[in-house]
Amino acid sequence: MTRASLDKQPHEVAAMFDDVAAKYDRTNDVISLGQARAWRRAVADAVAAGPGDLVLDLGAGTGTSSLPFVEAGAQVVPCDFSVGMLAEGKSRHPELALTAGDATRLPFADGTFDSVTISFALRNVHETDTALREMYRVTKPGGKLVICEFSTPTWTPFRTVYTEYLMRALPPVATAVSSNPEAYVYLAESIRSWPDQPALAAKLQEAGWSKVAWRNLTGGIVAMHRAYKVG
Repeated sequence: MTRASLDKQPHEVAAMFDDVAAKYDRTNDVISLGQARAWRRAVADAVAAGPGDLVLDLGAGTGTSSLPFVEAGAQVVPCDFSVGMLAEGKSRHPELALTAGDATRLPFADGTFDSVTISFALRNVHETDTALREMYRVTKPGGKLVICEFSTPTWTPFRTVYTEYLMRALPPVATAVSSNPEAYVYLAESIRSWPDQPALAAKLQEAGWSKVAWRNLTGGIVAMHRAYKVG
């Protein structure tokens, strides 16, 4: 699968991520021009997990995104539907409770987690609205959701340059550093077709989330949405 128009069939997306697992973190650092680490720090700050908190890290891949929560003293459940990613993560971080799961059918009881977070994975979910409702279901009343996802740059001239980078520069770069460069053509197209900041905020509200807000990172290349389960 190389095109975002193929409707993100779960088994195809999972297989794609299985293929890129070995070099996934390194490739992300390269194609984001080093910004991926700063985005992960911003997510950890927004979640603000501490001792006694239980965090669900969806789309956790190899578990790299879960490490800041462990360092903060929280208990974290890294969850992903790519077995290849989980296997790679287990070899690197055997201490993590890596769990296989589909964001549209989470294998957790209602009201389990203090916080749920998902970074750069929501746009790859087959049914976004269903996933947002599932995240709401497994969050405790008063709990928090933090989504970090590629979005729409706010400055029009920069948006044009960014789009050109995605479709022209990203595939050659991915060819040099990735184990499956065709996957990054799909990822670039999925970024271009993803809803902008207000549209994703509206989806969150429709799924039941309250106090929805977002903050742009790197000029809107990435947006971090935050919401709460009230009641």
